Amino acid sequence: MRALVIYCHPRPDSFTAAVRDRVLDSLSERGVQTRLIDLYASKFDPVLSPSDLELYEDETRNTALTQDHVADMEWCDTLIFVYPTWWYGLPAILKGWLDRVLVPGVAFKMPDDAHKNIRPGLTHITRLAVFTTCGASWWLTRVIGQPGRRTLLRGLRFICAKRCKTAYLAHYAMDSSTDTSRKAHLLSVSAKMDRFLGPAPAALEANA
Repeated sequence: MRALVIYCHPRPDSFTAAVRDRVLDSLSERGVQTRLIDLYASKFDPVLSPSDLELYEDETRNTALTQDHVADMEWCDTLIFVYPTWWYGLPAILKGWLDRVLVPGVAFKMPDDAHKNIRPGLTHITRLAVFTTCGASWWLTRVIGQPGRRTLLRGLRFICAKRCKTAYLAHYAMDSSTDTSRKAHLLSVSAKMDRFLGPAPAALEANA
């Protein structure tokens, strides 16, 4: 298993960072090969410039400025996103990462004479997970429609492997969260990772 974790938060002491660490710990416990992309720490430029757009459909040149990220995407079979939900959706830097890295020839194939719609290009990705935090409550997030979740677990999921396994977990009402709710959520992150990846070797030995 080869996992790529896309992490997005500007503050190193955020609760989202604690979620990221719990995800990384779960991967480490299983000996999973892991790569981390920290969008803010790496100062990723999310802006799709006029020149980027000009080359967007040119599969020979559209990854010239994002080759490292593309290589990580091609390397992994498990893709995990950890980010805060802002305005019910993805932070701008994360949306920009999707725009600039998941381009034609990498993430999908463009329509042509024989195909009226795009076709999947990430069929090597067999697991897709999202861990996020939401300032809004569960019910308000549901009423709005969870656009961030739909972008990743519907839109991105569509271009992954046909039977791609998915997982989603959110801590809602973060603005009124407590130490108790945050600790409970981190336990839920571990439990979700257990179901997503399978039990860690130590857990299997303990139950033997």
